[in-house]
Amino acid sequence: MTSTRLKLTVNETKTHVCRVPDESFDFLGYTFGRGYAPRTGQPYIGARPSKKKVARLRRAISEQTSARWGLAEPEEIVGRLNLMIRGWANYFSYGSVSRAYRAVDYHARERLRQWLCRKHKVPGRGTVRYPLQYGYKVSVPRTASGPRSPPEGGIMPLRPRGVSCG
Repeated sequence: MTSTRLKLTVNETKTHVCRVPDESFDFLGYTFGRGYAPRTGQPYIGARPSKKKVARLRRAISEQTSARWGLAEPEEIVGRLNLMIRGWANYFSYGSVSRAYRAVDYHARERLRQWLCRKHKVPGRGTVRYPLQYGYKVSVPRTASGPRSPPEGGIMPLRPRGVSCG
């Protein structure tokens, strides 16, 4: 199919008709479809980061915290993770993002703990030695104006009430 007015060709394999709100569709990394308000349970049509994009970021976090980076300094790893997560959060700041941010936040913290345990040869999951209250923290922090920059030292606190390591 060709649009004569715009001189564009429509890709038949990628183009389909979708009946919103019964169906959802992905476009530019977002999933558009029916959502439910957390407080009232009322349905609405909205956007959220697609599962594929969240999974892709989680794979990138896993790559940055893999064993091959064992000789790197923790500040370097955390700085790279913060840059990656901050860029992702700046793009995916529209729509219902809380669930996606929570999944990315949890994955980043767990992978960073695993990496620190491997680096320092600490047995276990590292929850005792590297608790959430202190240490190197990576997160997708949010304020009313959107994602924010890391404090001095380049390490992003887990939540606004968290303590950053400097």
